[in-house]
Amino acid sequence: MILSDRDIKKAISNGRIKVDPLPDYKTHLGPCSLDFQLGNTLRVFEYTKHPVIDPRKKELFDNLSREIVVPDGDSFIIHPGELIIASTAEWLEISNDLVGRLEGRSSLGRIGVVVHSTAARFDPGWRGRPVLELGNLGRIPVALFPGMRICSFTFEELSSPSEQEYHSRAASKYKFQEGASASKLADEL
Repeated sequence: MILSDRDIKKAISNGRIKVDPLPDYKTHLGPCSLDFQLGNTLRVFEYTKHPVIDPRKKELFDNLSREIVVPDGDSFIIHPGELIIASTAEWLEISNDLVGRLEGRSSLGRIGVVVHSTAARFDPGWRGRPVLELGNLGRIPVALFPGMRICSFTFEELSSPSEQEYHSRAASKYKFQEGASASKLADEL
């Protein structure tokens, strides 16, 4: 069952969902979702340095992208066909009886910006700063600003609390991430 606006507020007040900084409910809370803002940290790919991404080569991932910090008030231009990794301004923690789902915003999709390509589920026990895979599918560059509403989360109740929480599993690669972290696919191969 997806949580309604009143249930999201209740889950935040009783600690089942923790969001830091706390959201402005007037502008960030929808009927069944909570908007998150774009953070300042982005990773841009070094397209001209690598002819191919070989996921078996861990050393490649260290140099595949570079971090940039966009100052408040400035913008980042995402060009057509470009993929960037970004993070939200908010830190999120989810209890072991909920799952979070990240969704793109329609207003951005209508100008060509997709917010995630595959990473939409945030498992029970998630703790960290959500990371976004932003792409521009349009034909016109788009300016993105730190602090703009970039995505929304919905939350669903599990049939029972999970036995394992994401943050306590040894195999969880992205627990406690602070910013726009790069892929850790090579750790699996």
